[in-house]
Amino acid sequence: MELPQRKVAFIVNPHSGGGKTGREWPGIRKRAEEILGPFTADLTAGPGDASRLTRERLLGGADVVVCVGGDGTLNEVLNGFIDDGRPVAENALLGFVPNGTGCDFVRSVPIPRNLEGALDTIARGEIRTIDLGCIRYRDPLNQTRVRCFHNIASFGLGGEVDERANRTTKVFGPFFAFILSTLQSLLLYGKKRICFRLDGGTPMEVTAWNIAVANGRYHGGGMLVAPGASVDDGLFHVTVIGDLSLAEALFHLPKLYSGRITEVKHVSTFTCRRVEAFSDQRVLLDVDGEQPGSLPAVMDILPGALRILAGR
Repeated sequence: MELPQRKVAFIVNPHSGGGKTGREWPGIRKRAEEILGPFTADLTAGPGDASRLTRERLLGGADVVVCVGGDGTLNEVLNGFIDDGRPVAENALLGFVPNGTGCDFVRSVPIPRNLEGALDTIARGEIRTIDLGCIRYRDPLNQTRVRCFHNIASFGLGGEVDERANRTTKVFGPFFAFILSTLQSLLLYGKKRICFRLDGGTPMEVTAWNIAVANGRYHGGGMLVAPGASVDDGLFHVTVIGDLSLAEALFHLPKLYSGRITEVKHVSTFTCRRVEAFSDQRVLLDVDGEQPGSLPAVMDILPGALRILAGR
């Protein structure tokens, strides 16, 4: 693929990484123009802008949309690619320059975290088709919303961690922000009673800290919550962190980073294509590192829904 012959648009979140992207954008733009040639660039001002601007650029004829930011910005951009489960522009490609707080997705697909590597990956033009998740949920105003996700949607502790991490200083880096938020949430939060059903089967009721519905493998700043997940196998990999005591949860926390969490008693794993979940308690959602609402929720896998520029 000759990338310079394509119409390229950048969608940039200057607030990602605690404002780091905005400070670095002039240098990023200069290097991107040297490697990729001319492109248009839109900077977001608030929530929802990235989806709207992406859709406008695609409908205006862009062949490649490059997201600059973190997983939350990437989530918004990919939602600009999809309308009612179908692509807005059939042959459009998504590129990613990771420059945010978490950037867990690039641990599951080979997109370098450094600028030169990410831009070179886009320039090489290697195309990979990945699955997406589609989640229907309740927003804070109790309205039903639908959005896609590329990495992981979880409910329980993950939503609480998101709320705290998004308010925590990033001056010491994303790992510190997420681990501090996780420890605070473990101490202040509580397990929830959750009922869920996989692929229309028998409902299961559990007392759980968190349930992760994974397309990618990592979330929460490097937690390997779904070691067996693949972004292109047409399946969700579900990890249920169940009825551990607080002491057990704290003791086993390092296993979330080593990928050994599935060895822990009261942790269960499943694969499926649909997850339905509800609770009589308030259970917050984490969707690609953002906290958009709460249960009840229904999640469906969309096989091969997005074409991205990544290595293999």
